Amino acid sequence: MSLPHAILTALLEKPSSGLELTRRFDKSIGYFWSATHQQIYRELGKLERDGAIRALPRQGVTRGQKKEYEVLPAGREELAHWTAASQDPKPLRDTLLLRLRAAAVVGTAGVQEDLHRHLALHQRQLAEYEEIEKRDFPPGKDAVEDRLRHVVLRAGIDLETFWTQWLTRTIEELEAP
Repeated sequence: MSLPHAILTALLEKPSSGLELTRRFDKSIGYFWSATHQQIYRELGKLERDGAIRALPRQGVTRGQKKEYEVLPAGREELAHWTAASQDPKPLRDTLLLRLRAAAVVGTAGVQEDLHRHLALHQRQLAEYEEIEKRDFPPGKDAVEDRLRHVVLRAGIDLETFWTQWLTRTIEELEAP
């Protein structure tokens, strides 16, 4: 149920076309809630049918012109209701952890290399998040909206820090004689 809420959030931040939403997902929301181009377009259609969004009126009819969407009051109300509702945390489901558990019974072939690959991926993601933090959250940018966006980014930084530290320790432990 969260994809429609991610789309409503993005459209409230800025009315956009489906293509623009896809690009914005790749640069922001997609860091913690991913969606394909097809999923976004499918959800836009549902939200429009449900009266949560509408396509903005076009200036003249031009073939191939992108539809740009905005959130209607019903969509804002749904997002506010969803934001205010409580939700329990989701249990962790991580393939790498399951694979390590399986390696304990079938052998560790390929595991070391993949742990190093995961470490490099998490280090790159951490560096990217830290760069975003430096660029987008300078000292003094402390409006409530900015602080909320920053804490979401900090969650990503903290998670990537956890993974890089955990992977480093795990590699050291598995490579110890």
